[in-house]
Amino acid sequence: MQGTILIVTGSTGIGAAAARLAAAQGARVVIATGAQQSGWELALETGGEVWVGDLTRPDSAESVLGHCLSKFGRVDALFNVAGLSGRRFGDGPAHECTDEGWEITLAHNLRIMFQMCRAVIGRMLEQEVGGNGLRGAILNMGSALAEAPEPRHFATHAYAAAKGAVMSMSRSMAAYYAPYKIRINAIAPGLVRTPASERTQGSPELVELIQKKQPLTGGMIDAEDVARAAIFLLSEEARSITGEVLTVDGGWSITGV
Repeated sequence: MQGTILIVTGSTGIGAAAARLAAAQGARVVIATGAQQSGWELALETGGEVWVGDLTRPDSAESVLGHCLSKFGRVDALFNVAGLSGRRFGDGPAHECTDEGWEITLAHNLRIMFQMCRAVIGRMLEQEVGGNGLRGAILNMGSALAEAPEPRHFATHAYAAAKGAVMSMSRSMAAYYAPYKIRINAIAPGLVRTPASERTQGSPELVELIQKKQPLTGGMIDAEDVARAAIFLLSEEARSITGEVLTVDGGWSITGV
């Protein structure tokens, strides 16, 4: 990642872990987040730049890109991490999911990804092909729940719809932009130990379930494990990989539990 200009949308959990790892490998990181305190703390820790605001706003993606270009003059990579669980807003089984739950869940998990991809790809298309033969790389955040549902405790259908769309859109974009030398992949984690998974971490019943669903890790996955896979897909080591969805789920999708 030496010299790579990377935008990461998120300042906690997987986003923070990825920013730290990328910076340690020599990347220059722009952290785009709605969380002011964690954003500034992470920027200070990584030596990166920070953009703070509501990423769901229609003009935010262009603003983030503009901030990146004003500091570094180009963008080489984008990691779309931003998202949330819409459960507290009304996400749930389809017959119970509220309009608010649906709209907020899709806005944070799908619309931000789309808007950031639109802005960054537009810029990458204007950039010259680099010495590595590429214009840039994008990684989007899917979820193991999109293709391996768990109906008893994780029946959040708006979230599954959003993450499924992220994964299918990533493949479709990868096919279209490959001739333009832009790589696009997705990553699909299982249950990861982050601030967003506090409900699961605080429930003995769910902790026991995750131990069985993710036998490889014996419980929640460390954010750093997902970050390492993410940085690989964004790095030169993955320069011939596009259109893939990499599952990092500790066995979630292959267990019969």
